[in-house]
Amino acid sequence: MRRREFLGMLSGAAVSNLCPLAARAQQAPLQVVGSLNSVSLAMWANYLAGFRKGLSQMSYREGQNVTIEYRWAEGRYDRLPAMADELVGRKVSVIFASGGPAAARAAKAATSTIPIIFTTGTDPVADGLVASMNRPGGNATGVSHLSVSLAPKRFDLLSELVPKARTFTMIANSNNAADQADSKETQAAAIARGHVMRLVWVGTEQDIDAAFGEISRQRPDALIVSPDPFFNSQRDRIVAGAARLSLPTIYCWREYVDANGLISYAASLFDQYRLAGIYVGRILKGEKPVDLPVMQPTKFELVLNLKTARALGLDVPPMLLARADEVIE
Repeated sequence: MRRREFLGMLSGAAVSNLCPLAARAQQAPLQVVGSLNSVSLAMWANYLAGFRKGLSQMSYREGQNVTIEYRWAEGRYDRLPAMADELVGRKVSVIFASGGPAAARAAKAATSTIPIIFTTGTDPVADGLVASMNRPGGNATGVSHLSVSLAPKRFDLLSELVPKARTFTMIANSNNAADQADSKETQAAAIARGHVMRLVWVGTEQDIDAAFGEISRQRPDALIVSPDPFFNSQRDRIVAGAARLSLPTIYCWREYVDANGLISYAASLFDQYRLAGIYVGRILKGEKPVDLPVMQPTKFELVLNLKTARALGLDVPPMLLARADEVIE
């Protein structure tokens, strides 16, 4: 082989090897979403699937054109501020704060510049997250699924299902400020009907068994579980505790009823997370939180487990059965 031909071959090979490197170097780095959640992946996988679906509707897919950095507080709300600071230090493009208002407040306290998309069951205006629902202002907006404001409705539904009930107990989270408002709303609804409403406060997993011991001593006619994210992550234990005491119990989320709970009433959390995923996608495409009104659900699901009702000896009123969006046999 002639020397000139040999050098040409070497030159061509060098160019061929360098081209993929150059192409990779020219690719923009993946945008990073910081996910701050108050509970755990194990019990939040379904809702996270809703979030990913919303992202995909905006043409974003995890690992392909977007990276998600997860921070799970595992029910320890006191861990959220440090986790929010970590995500800010990571210089994420947007923070998705979910699992209740505590995560949103921690993200809001950590940054005034990085966009925040939240999901919350409380009033985000009263929580100081936004200036108003239609004009959020600042760097935060998201989805409010109104779970706290539905507390009187859930009490009415439970009273309709158990018409002879006169004494009620409500399980609330001592670490969640939103449960203060929820318990007041529910107590007001009970007092208006001339009924008795007692509160049992739970803050950790270790408190759950003791709480049901206290509920057993109170001997209420029916039980209400607040819409706290930590309780949702412990729903199997809570449903089992209610079953041991043969207590008719109303919950916020349908996942309790799927786990053999009696009845639930709320918006679909899967769909709320999907909407939040769409908002995160819109932020990644360049829109600003200030231009995105806080979204609210337009449909609420009444889900009833007829098998559990029969086990409790309850005759479900036909009108209530007719209004149910889903009946689990």
